[in-house]
Parts: sequence; structure tokens; C-alpha cells
Amino acid sequence: MSEDRRRQTGLAGEEAATTFLEESGYMIIERNWRCRSGEIDIIASMDNLLVFVEVRTRRAGGRFGTAAESVDRRKQQQVAAIAQVYLRMRQAAYPPMRFDVIAVTMERDDSISEIKHIKAAF
Repeated sequence: MSEDRRRQTGLAGEEAATTFLEESGYMIIERNWRCRSGEIDIIASMDNLLVFVEVRTRRAGGRFGTAAESVDRRKQQQVAAIAQVYLRMRQAAYPPMRFDVIAVTMERDDSISEIKHIKAAF
């Protein structure tokens, strides 16, 4: 798959995840928040809880396992470190927070066949 195609798939998955969260009552605070250490796909809040969301999108029937399986220990540690940078830069006290994964499955025709929200994934 070309880099452009992979990027388009990722963007479509993030868009679907954002809509899903909004429809579930979350307020989106940031999308694609970046610092030198990397990026957090979505930062949202609900009920005084700050939620850092890693979005993974995979094509149905792909060779590389499920979207959720692709969030390995290294990626979890990276997201947690970036969240600390975000809080320091915002000079925010550490509020109650959670790290979620949203796994999006896309069909070959680019339709979304599944959105799986894994709360407190790590």
C-alpha cells in the first residue's frame, strides 16, 4: 500500500473515531496534538475525565493483525510520555485521566465496518 493510501486510511479512521466520540458525548479538545516526542491522535474529555485516544485503522482481511493489536507496549509508553508533555505544556494539574484505543476497520470500498472503543486500554 502506498504511503498516500495508508495516510488516507489513517485520516478516515481518525475522522470516524472523532465522530464516534462526539456522538458518545465526549468533547474533543485536540486532534493530532504534536510535540517533539510524537503525536496523540485525539484528546477528549467527558465527566471531568481527560481521555487520550490512540486511533488505529486497518483494512478488513489485512495481513498485519487487528488494529487494536497494533498498539504495542512501546506505543503505549510513547503515548503516556506525550500525555505528560501535554499536561506540562498546559501547566495542568494531573486530572483524572484514561488512555483509550479506538480500532477502526475499513472495507476495501473505504466504508467503515467496525469501530471498537477500548476504554482504559493501557
